[in-house]
Amino acid sequence: MKTHETTITVRFNEVDAYRVAWHGHYVCWMEIGRNNLSGQFGLGPDDLLALGYQGPVVSLELKYLRPALFNDLVTVRTWLDTDAAAMLRFRCEMLSADGQRLASGLVCHALTDMNGVLQYRLPLEVEQRVANMRAWLDEGVCP
Repeated sequence: MKTHETTITVRFNEVDAYRVAWHGHYVCWMEIGRNNLSGQFGLGPDDLLALGYQGPVVSLELKYLRPALFNDLVTVRTWLDTDAAAMLRFRCEMLSADGQRLASGLVCHALTDMNGVLQYRLPLEVEQRVANMRAWLDEGVCP
């Protein structure tokens, strides 16, 4: 399966006195990767709002394996996991420049309308965009 890749340079403001990236920044890096991937397919936060929906985060998992250090290049690989009902589940892994896994994560977004009413099925417009993303990830078909 194909993944979307975003490269991030660990900035000075993201590290502690030991020059190790603070753990909370990994969540931000996941978000950058997720937004870059979903935006390609019209599923970014602004896109969902324009369709009349929101995608609040309902769960987040993150496993730290190795530290990222100041000025390191970190590759964030992101892909869409299998979904249940109207859930968007994004998996990611963060890799060092030499390919070592630094962290892996999973973030789940529920889908609600603008009044916060949970959607139990993906609306047609969203379902089509998810299908396009899956086709690109599974088969390398361009959006």
